[in-house]
Amino acid sequence: MSAPSVIAATFPSVSAAGLDARHAPLAVVTRGGAVDSLHVGSVAVVDRHGRLLHSTGDPAFPTMTRSTLKPFQAMPFVAADGIRRFGYTDIEVALLCASHSGEPRHVAAVADMLAKAGNAADDLQCGTQAPRFYELRGEVPPPPPYSPLAHNCSGKHSGMLAYCVHCGLPKESYLAYDHPLQQAIRRAVAHFTSTPESDLVSGIDGCSAPNYAVPLERLALGFARLAARHEDAVYGWAPQILADAMTAHPEMVSGEGRSDLELMRAGRGDWVAKIGAEGVQGIGIRGAGIGIAIKVADGNKRALRPVIASVLEQLQLIDARCRAELADWFEPVIRNYRGIATGRILSSVVLDKLPVSSS
Repeated sequence: MSAPSVIAATFPSVSAAGLDARHAPLAVVTRGGAVDSLHVGSVAVVDRHGRLLHSTGDPAFPTMTRSTLKPFQAMPFVAADGIRRFGYTDIEVALLCASHSGEPRHVAAVADMLAKAGNAADDLQCGTQAPRFYELRGEVPPPPPYSPLAHNCSGKHSGMLAYCVHCGLPKESYLAYDHPLQQAIRRAVAHFTSTPESDLVSGIDGCSAPNYAVPLERLALGFARLAARHEDAVYGWAPQILADAMTAHPEMVSGEGRSDLELMRAGRGDWVAKIGAEGVQGIGIRGAGIGIAIKVADGNKRALRPVIASVLEQLQLIDARCRAELADWFEPVIRNYRGIATGRILSSVVLDKLPVSSS
């Protein structure tokens, strides 16, 4: 009995489409002259109309969106004019879409967002975690307890609470699947990914909010539409407002040393990027009118940097300046605990169609 058959028999709710995915090699990890590991997965590149332009692996792979969903979870609040009502700054709008590192500037801005909407840290239901900036600096975080303000999803949750205040909805149950807020979010996800609500595969994210799986190419479509520089028929200018804030303040979307920050800085306002847990990445290319979605099948995010760099290069979106700024992305060096270089991570992505121009 095959492994997919065993899993399907044991866990009948698991999507058969996910078990039958035809992923392709995305990256190899070397050690000396040998291949130490191989990461497989899929890539999809689409235009704003949902036409698949390039792919490798399985562009229809049903992918849990994880934190790549955050711009779309913020869409109902922005479209309802919540930003103007509560006086949120562009920095705070960027935090609506953030998986931040709990840096002091992140914590202070989230506290301000809560206060402006009449909410408090105790209203947050995202849980707590050690601020990630300690890990990124190679430091040991202090012992718990930690504030929910430092949770990487606290900006998103602050926006959810603000939406409840704005629309007169109960706050205590804002994460419930059938709460009007979550219903509004599902409508937004369905709209931007052109996926019927009934086809959204639901789950619970690490921050306890509902999350959804869609075909990888539909996630790419969402990012193509997020990056669009025109008014959406349903959500007005909300996509552009969010994309503008994200690209203007990528340090608030992620944090120092983080990939989304480095990628959006290199894109100089043209690349809208959001990473998700388990090796998921969404990118909208504003000038080219395309969206890119990547899924590393084993969930290991270490493959993402070289894969992203290779995909952007194959799409002819990397100029000399971008290449210099992302130089460490193309063949990241792996070092041991003494700092000795032991290998590299090399992209093996080959997109299956001719590249498109960024013009």
